[in-house]
Amino acid sequence: MGSDSHLQIPVIEFVLDSPDMTRGTEGWHHLCKRVQDACENYGCFEMVCDKISSQLRADTFSIIKRLFHLPLETKLKNVNPKPFHGYLGQYPQSPLYESIGLDDASNYDSLKAFMEIMWPTCDNQFCQTMQSMAKQLQELYNTIEKMIVDAYGLGEKLDSIVECKTLLRVMKYTAPPAGEYMKGIAPHTDKFFSTILCEDQISGLEIETKDGHWVKLFPSPGSFIYIVGDPLMAWSNGRMHPVKHRVMMSGNKDRYSMGIFEAPVEGTIIKAPKELVDEQHPEILKAFDYMDFINFSNSEKGMVIDSEKQVYVFAGI
Repeated sequence: MGSDSHLQIPVIEFVLDSPDMTRGTEGWHHLCKRVQDACENYGCFEMVCDKISSQLRADTFSIIKRLFHLPLETKLKNVNPKPFHGYLGQYPQSPLYESIGLDDASNYDSLKAFMEIMWPTCDNQFCQTMQSMAKQLQELYNTIEKMIVDAYGLGEKLDSIVECKTLLRVMKYTAPPAGEYMKGIAPHTDKFFSTILCEDQISGLEIETKDGHWVKLFPSPGSFIYIVGDPLMAWSNGRMHPVKHRVMMSGNKDRYSMGIFEAPVEGTIIKAPKELVDEQHPEILKAFDYMDFINFSNSEKGMVIDSEKQVYVFAGI
């Protein structure tokens, strides 16, 4: 089914100096409800945030473009044993796509170690810019996390149940041959707790609505897209919707994007809090080890299962 550009996801504005951003206020609870509704009904929403400057955004994408211009043999040095954390690309089924993972991107030493392997001649601007962007996106994620906790009336419980590390992934989608409409990346649900995506003004991201329509997103130049992942759906006992999404490419320009992916730390057990289990919402998944699920979803057995069904095959009751 083709994409329908007339439908759009909720747009939520985060004015960080506004009284509405003070936890516990009436305005805060109104924003919490909007975030909850968007995550439950759409599985995503567009965030307009005034904190991350257009200059930082431009500097970050300038570095990303330079990074992808490195020789392939250099990019292939981005190796990480954890699934989805290293270099991905050169797939016959997704020839337009490649991406690079920067693990623990808010840590300067981690970025410096990455740079010394990939880009020994690069100056410290790389580390400073990428760390600044990662930290600010991490702060934005932390704000949304608190909103989700408060929307369900759980106080600080999410912080104690799901501890995450930040993975920054940068992505390139090469422009397809002239006149073609091609898959950049196949439809999937995210295996991370949640994701914040940012693109460089070239559209391509599409989401599937609950009634099966594909919707192409056209976020404003300064906004971000928040996406619910399978583990967050599991934690919410099925209340939140892990939206299926893809990238489709057309036109003559390459597409660059980046995402902050929140990965539960090794040893994390994903389980719905008892407050989110009741007669109307019986438990739908067994408690499961996050890393076991990631390894399953990336295994030969897991990859033959539709992405949105993997968590139910792995941990369904």
